[in-house]
Amino acid sequence: MLKTKCLAASAIAALLSSTVVVLANDVVIVGGRVIDPETGLDAIRNVAIEGDKIVAISEFPLEGDVVIDATGHVVSPGFIDLHAHGQNIGDYRMQVTQGVTTSLELESGVLPIADWYDAQATKNLPVNYGAAAGWTFGRIATFTETDPLATAAYFQDAQSHNHWKMEIASPEQSERILALVEQGLKEGALGIGINAGYAPGYGQKEYFALAELAHDYHVPTFTHVRYASNTEPQSSFEAIKELIANAAITGAHMHLCHINSTSLSDIRTTLALVEEAQAKGINITTEAYPYGAANTVVGAAMFSGPDWRERMDSTANNFQLGADRMTEEQLADYQANNPGTFITWHFLDENNPENLALLDLSVTHPSTVIASDAVFWSYFDGNGQVQNYEGDEWPLPDNVFSHPRSAGTFSKVLRSYVRERGLLSLSEAIQKMSLMPAQTLEDSVPQMRNKGRVQVGMDADIVVFDPATIADLATFANANQPTVGVQTVLVNGGFSVRDGELVLDAPYGRPIRNAVTK
Repeated sequence: MLKTKCLAASAIAALLSSTVVVLANDVVIVGGRVIDPETGLDAIRNVAIEGDKIVAISEFPLEGDVVIDATGHVVSPGFIDLHAHGQNIGDYRMQVTQGVTTSLELESGVLPIADWYDAQATKNLPVNYGAAAGWTFGRIATFTETDPLATAAYFQDAQSHNHWKMEIASPEQSERILALVEQGLKEGALGIGINAGYAPGYGQKEYFALAELAHDYHVPTFTHVRYASNTEPQSSFEAIKELIANAAITGAHMHLCHINSTSLSDIRTTLALVEEAQAKGINITTEAYPYGAANTVVGAAMFSGPDWRERMDSTANNFQLGADRMTEEQLADYQANNPGTFITWHFLDENNPENLALLDLSVTHPSTVIASDAVFWSYFDGNGQVQNYEGDEWPLPDNVFSHPRSAGTFSKVLRSYVRERGLLSLSEAIQKMSLMPAQTLEDSVPQMRNKGRVQVGMDADIVVFDPATIADLATFANANQPTVGVQTVLVNGGFSVRDGELVLDAPYGRPIRNAVTK
């Protein structure tokens, strides 16, 4: 009798293997190489989507109202960018064309949080979005005795003032700064953005209080540490040690932003410091982007003082505005008259093998998440002044410029680090760009537990790309060149990229907010 049952089961299995066993779905992706870093899946599979969820992953045929032929392509979780300053429609479009499905402003953050989310909700956005509560916005508002505005211009205009950057807050000022940040957390901020490199004069007690606040609300901090210097005192090593100390004492999860540009050429020492902290159970995470150049405001506090050139191994020639390197005269003029202007700062030379090795170390280290630090698209107006581009034209106007990381971070990893140089496996790269960012947030943001994975029940945030052709085209001379090789991007089950073309006004992006209260 047992033998008869086994034979019957075998016959049923054989029948199922040759027939369609799943009813028609909204979308089916067929014949692609499905990679899910969490489960280790790396095989040819078919993926079915209903509404905004993945409902089936199968070796067997699946039916769908819309069928995507992914033969020869990779089917991956959508990429999650924890560090993207550009939050306008043009910025999101450049992100989604390289496979980004969630774009978050966590390092700088904004305030007021509710105002920012309300404004984003009025737009048709092609990616998921979210922000941290911006400590620098609270500091600017307190020292200038204004109410914060959730705009990039508010931060840029404040660059002409030094008190919020360099002065210790009084007890009354500290109380207001913390109250503004805490209000942001109550309104759903994803953590506390601590852009300390732009206000390095804050006190030790203020930073410690922010870490305690983050621990109380069970959210991370996202810190651009206060110093960037190869030499001591006030070195990159010292600044990262300060972050680790606060995490160790308070128990807060503290995320170290762009360890590559923060550490300059001292990356081996700072990575070893992070490794040791993690080995001791201190809740530290970190990130890197695959470029030897940063982008920042020309009036940033780090570019001040008589010895900044020596400490940062830079001169005006390391700064690029538009397509050209700056002269000392231009640098002095912009710092005096237009300090909020964004410039590209070349801190490592990728054509130098020793410099490239330092960059590679930060990108390939097992602990680092890939995050772009994408910045605004800008243009010169009729008066020769630099303005942020906030329009909705696509392709972007020919005259706009930015850092190439705003258009090519994730595709550069897949092109250079995976295909061309073999420094990362495809699964390792995808893990760094999808699963690890989701895991960085998921303890305090339940939405992220359903992202960064291709599994049944997960959100249908998916990118389909050709591993043989995906490539970043953006350069420092011309960053306004979208990625090639991405066939499809689904955000919550809707097409944001279809047949290799951006879907204009795709409305599928949703807000990402914390769901944890004190």
